[in-house]
Amino acid sequence: MPGFEIFGAEERKEVMDVLETGVLFRYGFDGVRKGRWKAKTFEIELAERMGVAYGHLCASGTAALSIALAACGVGAGDEVVVPPFTFVATVEAVIYAGAVPVFSEIDDTLCLDPKSLESVITDRTRAVIPVHMCGAQARIGEIKAVCDRHGLILIEDACQAFGATLDGKALGTFGRMGCFSFDAVKTVTCGEGGAIVTDDQALYLKADAFADHGHDHQGSDRGAEGHEILGTNHRICELNAAVGLAQLRKLDKILEIQRTHKNAIKTALKQCPSITFRHIPDDAGDSATFLSFMLPDESTAREKTAKLAASGVDGCFYWYGNNWHYLRQWDHLKQLSSAARLPLELLENRPDYRKIHLPKSDALMARTLSMQIKLSWSEQAVERRIRSMIDILKD
Repeated sequence: MPGFEIFGAEERKEVMDVLETGVLFRYGFDGVRKGRWKAKTFEIELAERMGVAYGHLCASGTAALSIALAACGVGAGDEVVVPPFTFVATVEAVIYAGAVPVFSEIDDTLCLDPKSLESVITDRTRAVIPVHMCGAQARIGEIKAVCDRHGLILIEDACQAFGATLDGKALGTFGRMGCFSFDAVKTVTCGEGGAIVTDDQALYLKADAFADHGHDHQGSDRGAEGHEILGTNHRICELNAAVGLAQLRKLDKILEIQRTHKNAIKTALKQCPSITFRHIPDDAGDSATFLSFMLPDESTAREKTAKLAASGVDGCFYWYGNNWHYLRQWDHLKQLSSAARLPLELLENRPDYRKIHLPKSDALMARTLSMQIKLSWSEQAVERRIRSMIDILKD
């Protein structure tokens, strides 16, 4: 995803503001920072952009997920439903919260299937984390309805869908909390960074404290602050926040370019009868970071992936064979390989992740390709890409 493609004078200016003060820490040092608060400013502008009351900037998308789980009270022994198509951080955050990931099928949105979700809920289920994968929406309204019926906590992983909306409402704002990533290859980047958003003041205050060793951030003397809860260090520094602040202000431009490029390619590919497109619940709200489409079967998908790469059409991902984003090849998870013993290993009835069977998801992912949409393409580059793709995919 493309934030890193448009670094310019805006990012340099914000970073130099920080270096001129010498204050890299996001808290305190009020007298010498000359009124420059990059993380705080980012949080204010993020909340305004998302249409929520509160935003908290943190060290990564993974940190955002951990913070949200903690703030919502999800912990030891709780079951959390997750999709098999996501970055592994979604699952890692659940595991390191002491909770138990439970996998449910995806549907043609490439996101959590609301109908399958019902079938995996037990009396131990505490939360659901749908992931808005590859820039577009899950059926979040239906998923929220399931959560509401069963009294479950809804936490949105919108790390790959910053700027996307559904019926005008920002993804990440449908549940109790929403999580975003601003790492080096996200729509907006801090280099490393993430954020949570919420309308719930109590959740925000707990998240704000948990991310900074329990500090309540009351007053102007850090050493005198109270600590109502234990926490950890998920803080972001001012340099990262400065980069992200400049990037956040470019979001509309980023989305406009991505949507233009994606629309041109998708419109042209409609003449290829062998492909079908991922279902997007709201095309107008798609952040357009990827164009995802399905081939007739696995062998065709593998063949076309190889031909696209050989022809110079880069950035076409075949997730079914990818080690990062689909459960199928997460052997380290299936074997619970970890640096130290995990809390869920103490549970007698923990899932055997080596035996997970998700036939609907496998059938979808085996046929799916996702092409990255770049900001840096010229009109000529888009046209060349279209011609190459049609030559390969038209049969």
